[in-house]
Amino acid sequence: MNNLHVSLPNNAYDIHISRGLLKQAAGLLPAAVLKGKVAVLTDTTLDALYGEKLSQSLRSAGAAVQVIRLEPGEEHKNLTTLAAVYNSLAAFGLSRSDTLIAFGGGVVGDLGGFAAATYLRGIRYIQMPTTLLAQVDSSVGGKTAVNLAGGKNQVGSFYQPAAVYIDPDLLDSLSPRCVGDGLGEVIKYGAICNDRIFSFLERQSPATIGRYWEEIITACCREKARIVAADVHDQGKRMLLNFGHTFGHAVERACGYGTYLHGEAVSIGMVRITAGTERQGLTEKGTTARLIKLLERYRLPTEISLPDERLMPFLRKDKKRRGDTMTLAIIPVIGRGKLISVACEAMPDYLGREGLR
Repeated sequence: MNNLHVSLPNNAYDIHISRGLLKQAAGLLPAAVLKGKVAVLTDTTLDALYGEKLSQSLRSAGAAVQVIRLEPGEEHKNLTTLAAVYNSLAAFGLSRSDTLIAFGGGVVGDLGGFAAATYLRGIRYIQMPTTLLAQVDSSVGGKTAVNLAGGKNQVGSFYQPAAVYIDPDLLDSLSPRCVGDGLGEVIKYGAICNDRIFSFLERQSPATIGRYWEEIITACCREKARIVAADVHDQGKRMLLNFGHTFGHAVERACGYGTYLHGEAVSIGMVRITAGTERQGLTEKGTTARLIKLLERYRLPTEISLPDERLMPFLRKDKKRRGDTMTLAIIPVIGRGKLISVACEAMPDYLGREGLR
């Protein structure tokens, strides 16, 4: 088992990564969790695959368990679903000494984390991510949120889990598209902070990459833990993790959630911003072409046909906006990220289609 530590001043925690971990999850949980009530938040698809196995394991260890099932999909990560989760937690009688386990992908983890952060003004929660995207990125770092009609993750908080338990074997049930969704985030880590990840992916293929999930997840989580420890509240270095996300979130919202998965939208966003900065001399020549080649190797999209005019209104609502400026994450070279401040009126120069010509 690979164990990583997220070193924070007041609420440090560990990330546990091992194949077959789900089978032994109850034995790994702290005794305090198993002595109380445990609400397992998951989606209907995962519940059908693994829900009974996890619930029985927890009950056998002594916990009182209630499963709360969500409909899968980003379109359900909203205030209506959140209210239903609150009501389910209250009906179960969950107290501040009890635990919520977010057992699912990014939607379950984001919404479950925000429910834990706000129900009774904060209860303990544990992340058990089941998708590649959640295992390499969203389950670590304490960003929790739901969407509003006007944009993604616009209501949320920073609230760290008590622990993260990752079983790479759960990825076996994912479709090739969902695997690609997660690889978009893996490629992001290679691009912004670890060129060894990027180069490793260039040497692999969709047919071989699954042999190395545990190593890939560990490498990404190590980078995430290091960045989060240096900047918990996303005021500086942590914003590097938003590489590709400013444009990517606009793509998700403008096209309708589900048209492009998150990692697919981020892939398009990484190409857009890199093409723009390469054109302006801020990125090494040839970087965009290398990035596109790798994304296409893993069957990820690199462009969108929607006119820029449809996307710009959503870009202006991005959380990284400060007054009339926007902080953008860019890559001068593969493996090294940088933050720049850009006037909102200049955004098309960096993210417009012109940069691809």
